[in-house]
Amino acid sequence: MAITEEPRPLEDSPTVDQPDVSEIAASVHRVRAVFDSGRTRPIDWRVEQLQGLVRMLRQEEKRFTEALASDVGKPAIEGYVSDIAVTSGEIANMAKLTPKWAKPRKVSLPLASRPGRGYVHPEPLGVALVIAPWNYPIQLLLGPMAAALSAGNAVVAKPSELAPATSAALAELIPRYCDPEAIAVIEGDVSASTELLEQRFDHIFFTGSTQVGRIVYQAAARHLTPVTLELGGKSPVIIDDSANIEVAGRRLAWGKWLNAGQTCVAPDYVLVTEAKRDQLVESITAAFAEFSGGDPRGTADYARIVNDRHARRLEGLLADHGGVLATGGDVDAEERYVEPTVVVDPRTDSDLMTEEIFGPVLPVLTVESTTEAVEFINSRDKPLALYVFADDSAAADSLISRTTSGGSCVNHVVQQLLPPDLPFGGVGASGMGRYHGQSGFDSFSNMRSVLRKKSTPDPKFLYPPYTNFKERLIRKFV
Repeated sequence: MAITEEPRPLEDSPTVDQPDVSEIAASVHRVRAVFDSGRTRPIDWRVEQLQGLVRMLRQEEKRFTEALASDVGKPAIEGYVSDIAVTSGEIANMAKLTPKWAKPRKVSLPLASRPGRGYVHPEPLGVALVIAPWNYPIQLLLGPMAAALSAGNAVVAKPSELAPATSAALAELIPRYCDPEAIAVIEGDVSASTELLEQRFDHIFFTGSTQVGRIVYQAAARHLTPVTLELGGKSPVIIDDSANIEVAGRRLAWGKWLNAGQTCVAPDYVLVTEAKRDQLVESITAAFAEFSGGDPRGTADYARIVNDRHARRLEGLLADHGGVLATGGDVDAEERYVEPTVVVDPRTDSDLMTEEIFGPVLPVLTVESTTEAVEFINSRDKPLALYVFADDSAAADSLISRTTSGGSCVNHVVQQLLPPDLPFGGVGASGMGRYHGQSGFDSFSNMRSVLRKKSTPDPKFLYPPYTNFKERLIRKFV
């Protein structure tokens, strides 16, 4: 089953080395042999791999930030924060807590099962495949990979060919810092991913578009392989009339500025009443100007679009939307530059409002009330994230309770990804499964139920033949 072109961009000519697809199956078999040997199960081995990843991120920071700048135009500080610091911090926390997570978890037993002891034993699933995207190519490969290692699995990792410098760095460095026989890094383009999906894995973790997520899910179904799908969608923002509009505008602008809007949980569109709309647009516009010093093209703090093809796609979204261009709109596809842009009241059936934008363009739609906003959101696919800005806590609680999403954040954007104890994932078309912290460990584990009983006592009333007396006892205690 071939992975076909996804709505997010594909590089015209990826520069990563293309593997011999015949070698991919052999690599998977070698990794499985290591898992079958039992090497990955001891807690010490798991912690050692996690600590190796942390050392790699900290010691190779310069190599990675330069690769991120080359691939996706990330400013050094943005690459450090989003792909290195956040990731190393989460993995370090994982290394500390893995021994606790891996312990059997005692459960209480009903009277009918006593005397006895019940436990849930987390055990590794086997060999996990992690397929990462290009927008956060380090974080979104190593985060799931670390969760799989924490749970005692062997891993086959597929970096994105659309971030070739980062892919090459990961392929070179991971074997230096971790067990090279238990972790295989497979570079390559769509043909490599397609061949990988022909293999049998015990868990597949994919981050990317909903369209390709369906293909991954279908491939996994042939082997009945469990999956975690971290997909995309249009993450809405509701502005309640009680919101601090100046703060809301600045934080929304930051969410679109970060990685030039190429973030799966970036705010995709805003729903606001007419009473607050103009003030909000002014606040967003002012924040963009402040961030850029009035020159977004010239500032070193603003990322570029991953390739000219994606820039042209964004240019197309801006060509026919039927709304009012409030700020921005400049696109230079060859330079991969798209100016931070706000469009007011585009047509709801325009491509701008039906496709995931994945760029620094923010539509602002006018609604009569937050009730209309809720109805609009609920009429569409369930989003990966939903944002509410409201200083009225009751209003915020009401808006969250009347909608659904993979995750939510009140009075900020994107920040719900940071706490490791908050599970991250989608719902419906935006994905399935959760990771970060213990939820990632659990996703890559078989939660094996174990009931332990002793040979005695062995009450005879449980066995046939069933007399009236036995039946009365059974009905009383079972």
